[in-house]
Amino acid sequence: MKVLNLQCASQHGFEGWFGSEDDFRSQLERGLLECPMCGDTQIVKLPSAPRLNLGAGEPAPASREHPVPAAAAPTAQSLQAAYLKMVRHVLAHTEDVGERFAEEARRIHHGEVQERGIRGQATREQTEALLDEGISVLPLPIPKALKEPLQ
Repeated sequence: MKVLNLQCASQHGFEGWFGSEDDFRSQLERGLLECPMCGDTQIVKLPSAPRLNLGAGEPAPASREHPVPAAAAPTAQSLQAAYLKMVRHVLAHTEDVGERFAEEARRIHHGEVQERGIRGQATREQTEALLDEGISVLPLPIPKALKEPLQ
């Protein structure tokens, strides 16, 4: 089994597990690989170095001049994980109204139906019209992998 570090054109990093290098190349050529964050299929393999455990070495002494900060800056992986957690929360706590999003948002805004969290699809023009009407909406790209159950 080969575990490869991959990246899409939008610089989202992720892992891919393959039976062999040929398996990776075959899937890449057939367009079967896509970024779990944005669905991009322009995937590249990042260079990686194998880790060889050749025995226990002496740990480097901790520098007293530059102590390690208690909270390090977030990594790209931690930001992606936080984004995916937030998207899962939105999916679990909103109703999908599909292409009726603009119409349903207006009905909620005008008190015609009970207020509730909704999500769906709207064109750029529909989104701008809702904002012009004072209806708060937020575009939220949902990764394809979260739209369907994982097997």
